[in-house]
Amino acid sequence: METGGCRMGGAEPGAPAMITLEDLDGMAEDSPDSAYHSNGSSLEEEAERMEDEEQERLLSYWQSVGRGHQVDVPREMAEPIQQLTRNNNPQERQTIPFTLIQRKEKLGDLLYEKRQYGKAKWACIKMKEKQYEQSICLGFMKLMRYICEQNSSGLYLGITIPIVTIVHTNESQSEMTQSVTVAYYLPEVLQDEPPHPFDSDIIIEEWPSTIVYSRSFRGITNEDSIMREINLLAEILESPELCLQDTFIIAGYTNPAAANRHNEIWFLQRP
Repeated sequence: METGGCRMGGAEPGAPAMITLEDLDGMAEDSPDSAYHSNGSSLEEEAERMEDEEQERLLSYWQSVGRGHQVDVPREMAEPIQQLTRNNNPQERQTIPFTLIQRKEKLGDLLYEKRQYGKAKWACIKMKEKQYEQSICLGFMKLMRYICEQNSSGLYLGITIPIVTIVHTNESQSEMTQSVTVAYYLPEVLQDEPPHPFDSDIIIEEWPSTIVYSRSFRGITNEDSIMREINLLAEILESPELCLQDTFIIAGYTNPAAANRHNEIWFLQRP
């Protein structure tokens, strides 16, 4: 999943342009040559000044959009924003490995996939904000700092996709609870010895091998859209009772700010 600011579920249609990594990447690369002024300062001083200006520009942009969507972007996010923007290379993103067991199609359309994900370690943070998208945005900002050197290795860890969010419903599956868990799959090279997070809210967990039923959908993710997708997949599956009835996963492959983001709903087969 690409990272970025958030469009809140309650944002008005036609709200200001949302942050995307593509926007930020362009901003980072769009520093014109005319911005360089050799006013007697050394090359090192000029480079430092331009670095600070880029960081302030990116942070200001995130904060401006965030205010319009009820998300505060603190100043401490300046360096992670800049670093993630500079490392926004799709070819370097690692997709979480899985084994495809079955593809269910109808008239050429993919209804769902049955997959098996292996045992793996994840960096997880529990959130409980008023709105779902506030929880995933604020939770990922914390994970973003962990990815961007705020860990015991002091290294940039790299982006893996999808970023997943565990959600829960009431017994009747009529509404979601506010408690969610946002999780980042640790890259393969870090699975044996994951760097320790500096943020005590982030916990490294080992998840067991799991079979999931996955269905793709597009658009924003909020309480209404998630419940709609849960009900839709429950209708499509031949035996939904084989899966957990109150715990589901939303997998995000694109930045939460994107208008037509790529998501999946996962049903988890009972152990």
